[in-house]
Amino acid sequence: MEIKRVIILVLDSVGAGEAEDAIEYGDWGANTILHTLQYNPDLRLPNLERLGLRGVVFNENGNYIASYGRLRENSKGKDSISGHWEMAGVILKKAFPTYPNGFPKEVIDKFEKLTGKKVLGNKPASGTEIIKEYYEEHKKTGNPIVYTSADSVFQIAAHKDVIPLDELYKMCEIARYEVCVGEHEVARVIARPFIGTPETGFIRTSERRDYAVKPPHKTVLDLIKEKGLNVVGIGKIHDLFAGVGLTESIHTENNIDGLEKTILEVSKDYEGIIFTNLVEFDANWGHRRDFKAYGNGLKDVDNMIPAILEKMKPYDMLIITADHGCDPTFKAHTDHTREFTPLIVYGDHVKPNVNLGLRQSIADISATLSQIFNVERINGSSFLDLIYK
Repeated sequence: MEIKRVIILVLDSVGAGEAEDAIEYGDWGANTILHTLQYNPDLRLPNLERLGLRGVVFNENGNYIASYGRLRENSKGKDSISGHWEMAGVILKKAFPTYPNGFPKEVIDKFEKLTGKKVLGNKPASGTEIIKEYYEEHKKTGNPIVYTSADSVFQIAAHKDVIPLDELYKMCEIARYEVCVGEHEVARVIARPFIGTPETGFIRTSERRDYAVKPPHKTVLDLIKEKGLNVVGIGKIHDLFAGVGLTESIHTENNIDGLEKTILEVSKDYEGIIFTNLVEFDANWGHRRDFKAYGNGLKDVDNMIPAILEKMKPYDMLIITADHGCDPTFKAHTDHTREFTPLIVYGDHVKPNVNLGLRQSIADISATLSQIFNVERINGSSFLDLIYK
């Protein structure tokens, strides 16, 4: 029996050490997994270590049950879209625009004209902090809070009691399709609904919605879908690919929910791809530099690895990886960090304990999928022949 289904588990932002060009991004010295382990000395990840985590992080030899290595990002940028797109075969030669001083007047003027609302904020900020800063004015005026970050994002925050969800989503659609276009085509427009008060604290709800640009050309997901196979996106995969290349999209509330829904999908019997993103590492802990919660998140994944492996079929292959870094101990800034990403590959048809070293591109995942499913290779080099048994 050959490989007929691949489960890709993306630990969003769980980087595996500074890339050679990290200094160009202000990220020299970042190492998400290593520093999370160092700052949580009591953290034990036996299941991930059994698969080869120590081989990834420390290049330690061991009797691992999976093949392991690291991947180099070739795309410009260090965000979720560039990382996920490269996994699917798209390498960005030009980074999406960013706005370290806020959006220019022509962008804001157009947004205000089309929405009939004045903008609050318009600067790079932590989502939790800018909500605190502008909440009273937001409540009083009914105007949306607009902000960005070091990433290419146009984010709109609104309290659900001030701007209903449907209205917030409509504003995001206007920003995506009519405002953030041409030279200002950001990677994502993001709806950031929240609840709460200054007294109780604010909570950003799971009704966040990302409006991503579509990939510039077909991805390996499209090609596999065109063969009539299932391509199931779990978590924010739908948002990152604008729904393109997927046969089904499954929403998740948090990492645990994402893992549980992944296990449920793995227990089903079909051919194709299960593509899961666990976003809390990035959105909730990495940017907030909460290394304790980050470590607890890794422990949650480790605890559920046995259930995933138990449900896997003989024709399944599991890939555990990431899209970029977001070192929760990094002091220079609170944004993503330019890092290599981990690569762990497991299955009945995968040789154990093969050190794949540092691969030339995250797109090597795409190339490997192309070889498995016998579709056109877009970018990257397959590692299937090195691990297939």
